[in-house]
Amino acid sequence: MAAQDEITRRLTAAFQPTELQVINESHRHAGHAGDDGSGESHFRVVIRAPALAAMGRVERHRAVQKALGDLNTRIHALALDIG
Repeated sequence: MAAQDEITRRLTAAFQPTELQVINESHRHAGHAGDDGSGESHFRVVIRAPALAAMGRVERHRAVQKALGDLNTRIHALALDIG
């Protein structure tokens, strides 16, 4: 499964977001450090979910990272906009 689809699946299952955008920005980093040539190395996630809204900033980031689990080893960079 493509990383973008897997990120979407895992975050939807974990948080039932009211808004979720998973944006593949790998093309913007072609040839840079962390680009493995797969086209799936750099992502931006915008997520809004009631379960996350009650958490502090660091706690929200940790919760998202935990939900992604082993995907963290496949992704070089993940920009998060969480609310």
